[in-house]
Amino acid sequence: MNKGIVLVSVGIIANPSSGKDIRRLVSQSRVVTNQEKINILKRIYAGLAASGVQNVFLMPDYGRLAVSAAAEFQGSLKFDSLEVFIRNKEADTIDSVKKMVASGVKAIVVLGGDGTSRAACKYIGNVPILPVSTGTNNVFPYMIEGTLAGLAAGFIATGQVADKECVPKYQALSIQHTDGFSEISLVDVAISSEHYVGARAIWDISTVSDLFLSIAEPHSIGLSAIGGGVHPISRMEAKALHIKLNHINPKYRVMAAIVPGHLQDVGYDDFRVFSVGESVKIDQHPRTVALDGERSLVIREGDSATITLVNDGPRTIDPYKTLRSAASKKLFHLTDLED
Repeated sequence: MNKGIVLVSVGIIANPSSGKDIRRLVSQSRVVTNQEKINILKRIYAGLAASGVQNVFLMPDYGRLAVSAAAEFQGSLKFDSLEVFIRNKEADTIDSVKKMVASGVKAIVVLGGDGTSRAACKYIGNVPILPVSTGTNNVFPYMIEGTLAGLAAGFIATGQVADKECVPKYQALSIQHTDGFSEISLVDVAISSEHYVGARAIWDISTVSDLFLSIAEPHSIGLSAIGGGVHPISRMEAKALHIKLNHINPKYRVMAAIVPGHLQDVGYDDFRVFSVGESVKIDQHPRTVALDGERSLVIREGDSATITLVNDGPRTIDPYKTLRSAASKKLFHLTDLED
């Protein structure tokens, strides 16, 4: 590896609540314990250190995940735990990302699910994110071993890999509510007939009338899997999918893995592919709007919400392309090669 690089900082966000929501009660979803997250973090630290990163900013959390992993890590990294008031809510992630960006981090690694990644991206700006899956029905984060995730993030942060295709900027779904609420969803927006936010996580598909997807792959799990069976759309496409579901007398049916271990018959009447800049208005009421699988806002009488596909999603590190590029640049070689 290149040892003559300028040493830089990377941020770490680890959500202690990911992988533990209500969907575990209705599926065979894996449970990712806090101890396993600490082990993953230690492996990420090893990859960061090996790639030349020197300083790591940590989000504090009630499970002390990042701090505990740092205390057990035997490598040469310098750790800084941010001064953030912990509420065990997504605001912890948002506040930590703001401080990391202000501190000049060159990349942020996020352990969690789609919701954690969405929270991290709100104020991340142009800083690349590497989302690592530790949640339930994850589509946006990568399932990748921690050491390799650390290496990939480190190679990007230090500038040893600078290929644009290794840090693509994906599309996202923008939600505008008449009450002024504005939000971005990375994968899916679901319109539910539930009247309240409640446990947040969407687990009963029979309540969903409309589904908007910016990623719809057949190999996805969760709501995105429905779109993967209807009309696949990859995260690289500047397209999105709107599906009108019908759970009583549908025109069509597809099989979808809504939760791990359970394939469900899902009915729908129609679908439409729309492009960047196109919008769809939702004015049925009462309804709740779920962003990336979690109910986030309510549409009441007189309210409406507009969903638009936008091209200002986060810059996202593709760890597989990054590691392949690193290999092509001989970054794994410990000795110089002869020309």
